[in-house]
Formats: sequence, structure tokens, C-alpha cells
Amino acid sequence: MSGIEKQIKLLYSKDRNEAYEALKELQKISFESDKVYAHLDEFISMLDSENSYLRSRGLTLIASNAKWDCAKKIDTVIDNYLQHITDAKPITARCCIKTVRELAKYKPELKTKIIHALQNADLSAYKDSMQPLIRRDIEEVLAEL
Repeated sequence: MSGIEKQIKLLYSKDRNEAYEALKELQKISFESDKVYAHLDEFISMLDSENSYLRSRGLTLIASNAKWDCAKKIDTVIDNYLQHITDAKPITARCCIKTVRELAKYKPELKTKIIHALQNADLSAYKDSMQPLIRRDIEEVLAEL
């Protein structure tokens, strides 16, 4: 098992600190090379996890590998990805909103779809205390795009 495979396995750890450290390490590797991209299908499968932490990790690693996606795998799952803008868990929704910047940067062909999803996000399911935070996240990302 390679170092990358060990880190991916740690993403599933019950120890959140251990999983977070693995996420950071995989992000760092993804920034420097395409070595983690070979595991993109694994990150895509995380989007459908019952565990919101895993969904957030999947979103983050998909975005971190967008620049290496010459096979256009992300293009085929973009609708599923963007559904997480209104994820059941607000923290995962905020993660998704923040990570779409990377997608738009490296996948300009998806920018219109990303903007549309952000503009049309229905935040009514969130508590009144969370709606302004999520709305502000969306406005910040839209201003950058």
C-alpha cells in the first residue's frame, strides 16, 4: 500500500484529527502533483456517504484535483457535486461553496453551471442562524467568479 493509499484509508478514520491530517496531506500532494488524481473515483463515491465529514473530504479532494482532470471525470459528476451547496449539514454546504472556486478556476467550462447553482441555492432548510453565513459564503464566491 502506497503512502497515498494509506492517507486515503485514514480519511475514513473515526479519529477526526487523524482524518483531517490525512486530508491536509492529500491536499498538499494534490497541489504539487497529479499522484492523488488516480483516486478521484474514491473521492467521488464519498459524495454519497451518510457521513457528512466524508462528504466534505470528498468535495475538498475533488476540487483539489480539478487541475489534473483531463479525463473530465468531474464534468460527469458536477450535478451531484453542486447538490452539496445545500447539503443537509450546513458545514458540508459551506465546504462545497468554498471549494467550487477551485473547480471554476481549473474547469472554466463548468463555471456557468456553478454560478447558476450558487445563485439558485434554496437556503430555507437551514436554521435562521446559519442562513446568513451560507448566504455570505455564496456572495463571496460569486463575487470572485
